[in-house]
Amino acid sequence: MPTLLHIDSSPRCTSVSSRLTAAFVAKWKEQNPGGTIIHHNTSLENFPYLDEATVEAFFTAPAALTSAQKQTLACSDSLVDELLAADVIVLGAPMWNLSIPASLKAWIDLIVRERRTFAFTPRGVAPLVPTDKRVYVFTARGGAYPTGSPFHALDHQEPYLCSILGVIGLTQVEFIHADRQSESPEAAAEGLAHAHTALQSIAD
Repeated sequence: MPTLLHIDSSPRCTSVSSRLTAAFVAKWKEQNPGGTIIHHNTSLENFPYLDEATVEAFFTAPAALTSAQKQTLACSDSLVDELLAADVIVLGAPMWNLSIPASLKAWIDLIVRERRTFAFTPRGVAPLVPTDKRVYVFTARGGAYPTGSPFHALDHQEPYLCSILGVIGLTQVEFIHADRQSESPEAAAEGLAHAHTALQSIAD
């Protein structure tokens, strides 16, 4: 049976990004009634930020890990296992200060791991995550950052997520933006409607 990995990052469960991911999950459940859904909210679950002990364990050969280091890596190992098991990944990512919430970055730091999700080779970085996984990113942003606009260069959200997910092999990434959420009520409603239209058009 297929598995969906659902990651939210807004601390508000009724936020725009969370409502959009919930709508996607509901649609996915209709199409995959026997499927498995794994859900996390990175803000509410307080995923640990990297510290010295974790970084040291990351760069220790598996055969040389101590019992304490294995315990330190337990959270990261579990999150990587979930990622590898998933067929589809859906991310809810509000734009905060032109990028992503720190808690979502914490999740990323725990799953982007040498020897588990990528490897260094003489030819560069080699992804270790199967490239057939599809990723859908639902964002909520105060403004709009279209290509060619004076604001496009300020978008450090989509380019970063594309780059870091690509490092580990997640290259089939589709972004659905609910833009202009901090503008007038009419503009916000239009941005949300656009996102819902895009959600409905996502291929099965």
